[in-house]
Amino acid sequence: MLGLAAAGESEGLWLRAVTQTAGRGRQGRDWVSPRGNLYASTIVRLRPTDPAAATLALVAAVALAEVTAAWTGREPLSLKWPNDLLLDGAKMSGILLERTGDAVVVGIGVNLAHRPEVPGRVTTSLALYGAPDPALFLEELATAFERWLSRWRGEGLAPLREKWLEWAHPKGTALVANLPDGSAIEGLFDGLDADGALILRLADGSTRVIHAGDVFLI
Repeated sequence: MLGLAAAGESEGLWLRAVTQTAGRGRQGRDWVSPRGNLYASTIVRLRPTDPAAATLALVAAVALAEVTAAWTGREPLSLKWPNDLLLDGAKMSGILLERTGDAVVVGIGVNLAHRPEVPGRVTTSLALYGAPDPALFLEELATAFERWLSRWRGEGLAPLREKWLEWAHPKGTALVANLPDGSAIEGLFDGLDADGALILRLADGSTRVIHAGDVFLI
């Protein structure tokens, strides 16, 4: 999809792979891709008045949470910054943003039928609730994504941030953030700032804003 975006493919195209031989997660990690799960991506063409490109992860996350709730109900689902949907506290999806020029490719992987093993992570799948057909799931996801993309563009980040926080794990949840410089910081979830960055409340009562990193529940 990144090649199509670089070649000028228009916004709104979705591609779904039945399986992948070289699936990628964040920071170049392998994404295990058994048949029956969802592997899909779409193109967003950035406009000068759009919010920051990185906040497209929030668009994808909210859309994904809403669609998944049709199978599970809302109670067992929660969002974890920056790109995970959790089911009963276990990872069931991932979101990857890749940019070329004015185009952002939004990649979404969802464990529908299978729960691949991921080192250092507890994973799960929608098979516990009756795995939906990937093509049908994508139809609903694409509709929800377009709706939230329109609001992201037309209303700015504030409504999306508010909705994301409604789906997030509770304030006060203990987290550890592994930062790009190799350091790690522990704190309590204290929401998102106005730009969509993670706020951690530290042991001394101060707060730290995290703009990039891998975040884990403690």
